This record gives sequence, structure tokens and C-alpha cells, in this order.
Amino acid sequence: MKFVVLDGPIGTELARRGVPTPAPAWSAHALDVAPNTVASIHREYAAAGATVHTANTFRVRRRIFGARWEALAQRAVRLARDSALPGQRVAGSIGPIEDCYRPDLSPGAASHGEHAELAHALADLGVDLLLCETFPHAVEAVVAVKAAVRTGLETWVSLTAGHDASLMTTRAMAEAARACAAEGARGVLVNCTPAVQTLAYVEAIATAGVAFGAYANAGSMEDRIGWQTDEVEGAANYARLAREWLAAGATVIGGCCGTGPAHTKALATLVT
Repeated sequence: MKFVVLDGPIGTELARRGVPTPAPAWSAHALDVAPNTVASIHREYAAAGATVHTANTFRVRRRIFGARWEALAQRAVRLARDSALPGQRVAGSIGPIEDCYRPDLSPGAASHGEHAELAHALADLGVDLLLCETFPHAVEAVVAVKAAVRTGLETWVSLTAGHDASLMTTRAMAEAARACAAEGARGVLVNCTPAVQTLAYVEAIATAGVAFGAYANAGSMEDRIGWQTDEVEGAANYARLAREWLAAGATVIGGCCGTGPAHTKALATLVT
């Protein structure tokens, strides 16, 4: 069985290093103001053992950057590619049209055009796979997957129950995962859900019939996983939870908000 170790977050790592991430561009703002820091973060994840690196394109869209969006997407992919080690892959990130914690704002089926535009641009830029990530809205997730699959690239999707696990029930996520798999997603994941609450969602998406896994967020400070937690302690606590995901059959593991390279290193140790 071949395991995949995803890298960790760009946004919270930028913030930890003092780089601003203002709305609506969030982490993509750093492509303009701190590209070297973005590259440094990618390199640290590569050294830690990540085998798939997600380009910083989560918020790179025409609606945010106007005519400059394609140039920024190209920069993001180049930074990830140049930082990855030989044999490691680069994923193009496709996020929700609106806020990933506001499914009520999702345009649903009407999002197809924007998702298709970004998916085709990322495919043209030479990414190895497409990751439709952090979708709390099932219909939009399916639409994004359809657009990505039509490029001919391997496509994964990640679904989120939100920072407090209130946006999706395990049943709803299981149904969304199966719908995405039916449209051609070759991997389904749960992400940006508190690590201490992720196992139930991992077990739910296991019913989709494709590869599955998780890259959770660090949860609250009381969980002692990320944020201001001691790096060694936090990484060890996260790895203990990830071991449960692996025991449930997950083959893809990584980190989301509040985790960092130390957590990635701990995950890589679990599967090597």
C-alpha cells in the first residue's frame, strides 16, 4: 500500500512568520509581497517528508485579482515546483468561490464556470493533480470535481465540517464524498476540521469507494496540537490522532491550519 503525505498549511505558516494574509486574497497575498517566504515554507515541507505539495492557488481567481490572476497562479505553481524534491508531486488548489466556512454563500451549480477556468489554467501550468479543497457545500464540491476531472488530470476533493465541526454531519459528508467519487474524484479527504473530531469523518468517507484520508486543523489551543503549543508536543499529539486515521484505512494524511513542518515530519515517520 502506497501512502501519501500531504504538506501542511501555507496561510497559518505565513501568519506565524509575520506575513499578512488580508481578505479576500488571504494566503495568495503573499505571492505579491512575500514569494520567498512561500518558497521557504514549501521547502520546509519537502524536507519534512511531504510527497505532495499544494500550490498556493486556493484564493487565486479572476474575481479577486482581475487580469493578474493567471500570472499569480503561474508564480504559485512555480514556487511549489521549484521547492519540491525529485519525485514529489505538485497539486493545484481549487477552493470554494466564497468563504470555506460559509456554505450559505455558495453559488452551488452556478460556480461551474469559475471552477473550470481555474482548473484548466492549473492543468496548463503543469500541475500533477488537482485538489478541490475545503468545500463545506456538497453541490459546489461536485461541480468543482466535474470541472477538474474534465481536464484529464487526477482529481481529489476534500470536504470540511468547519473549525468546530458544525458545517457538515458525518452522514452529509459521506454522501458528498460518494457523489464526488461518482463524478471521477480518485481521492476523498476531510480537511480543516479539528483533529480531535476528524476520525468519525474519516470513517464516514471511507464508504466512497476510492482512496481516502485527512488533513485536519489543530483545533483549539486546549487540544495541545498547534498554535502556541510546544512544537514537539503538538506534532506528537497530532501523529497519535493520525495513527487512528491510518488504522481506519486512510492512505493520505497531512496537516491544515495550525499545523506546520514539524507535524508533517511526524506524519512521514508514521508511514515510512
